[in-house]
Amino acid sequence: MLDVRIKTDEGVDVPAYATDGSSGVDIAAGETVRIFSESWQKVRTGLYFEIPEGFEMQVRSRSGLASQGITIMNQPGTLDSDYRGELILIVHNHQKGSYRISKGDRIAQGVFVAVERVKFTLVDTLNDTHRGAGGLGSTGVGSTCP
Repeated sequence: MLDVRIKTDEGVDVPAYATDGSSGVDIAAGETVRIFSESWQKVRTGLYFEIPEGFEMQVRSRSGLASQGITIMNQPGTLDSDYRGELILIVHNHQKGSYRISKGDRIAQGVFVAVERVKFTLVDTLNDTHRGAGGLGSTGVGSTCP
């Protein structure tokens, strides 16, 4: 199990897994905010992490909120191992009405992922593949199963 050091502001709970099978820890709001219709708001969490070198924490929307039109704007957000500031979430309200987030509401999830550093090799050409440079919908939306 990965050991992650964490500091919290007063009255803020340590993130926790909701179930034994959860891959992400639930992250709660550290303040109460109202996000107006079709706008975004920075939301403090009161959480500060010391993530071990070689890992990152990816911050993602919770599916229950996303199904209501409330999402994390830059998802997955990345918390690097050398960052020591507060985790602040950029929450977007896609709804027609305003949305209230109360301190303690679980609004995001954090997934810890191993990170491998890469070394780039500059070349003049890349190896060909069947797909080639096809992107942005080039494989269509239909089933790929035979």
